[in-house]
Amino acid sequence: MPDDRPALNAAAFARCLPFVVFMALLALRGYLPANLGIDARWIYGGQTLVVAGLLAWYWREYGELVRQNLPEARETGWAVVVGIAVFAIWVQLDAPWMQLGSATASFVPLDDQGQPIWALIALRLAGAALVVPVMEELFWRSFLMRWIQQPRFEGVDPQRVGLRAIVLSTFVFTLAHTLWLAAVVAGLAYAWLYRWSGKLWTAVIAHAVTNALLGAYVIATGRWEFW
Repeated sequence: MPDDRPALNAAAFARCLPFVVFMALLALRGYLPANLGIDARWIYGGQTLVVAGLLAWYWREYGELVRQNLPEARETGWAVVVGIAVFAIWVQLDAPWMQLGSATASFVPLDDQGQPIWALIALRLAGAALVVPVMEELFWRSFLMRWIQQPRFEGVDPQRVGLRAIVLSTFVFTLAHTLWLAAVVAGLAYAWLYRWSGKLWTAVIAHAVTNALLGAYVIATGRWEFW
């Protein structure tokens, strides 16, 4: 049967491009030949700045973030609680059978003497806690989840998104993460917040809390594999 889904419009493009650029730079960082003499870890800084710039450029396209009311205190509280819970679960779900292969772009911000490179750590933490939550929630939940529900996704009320769209978007979200079971938990939790509140900011806040706590945990324990 022919696919009658419309081509991606400006709203979809604005939500997809930052994510695509981020993933492309991630692949570059993972597969950059070692003999070029380039420290691929610094690409993450450029990755963060480029994606932040794209989000700023398209900001007016993100109506659910720009024009929608911010979450109420109760909604924000639940977002923080969910973010903390996802972090607590994430660091427990790292058994070998819970992993999809290995990360293509490991990030160990230590020098040759094993000392932390704090500039790299600051860039990574800022990207993970501030840029990635906005970028990913715009793509995974605002766009993909609603697009699966209805191709003209801009008019889809997140509170009316069905189980099929939640499950399918979470499945694809999982494929983009090494820790697949942890990603299932996170994806479903953020999707539930978005559907329950009808506000993308709740998912962004929860995602940011999870990533910030995970970053603090990684720095404190040296468990760089979580980055």
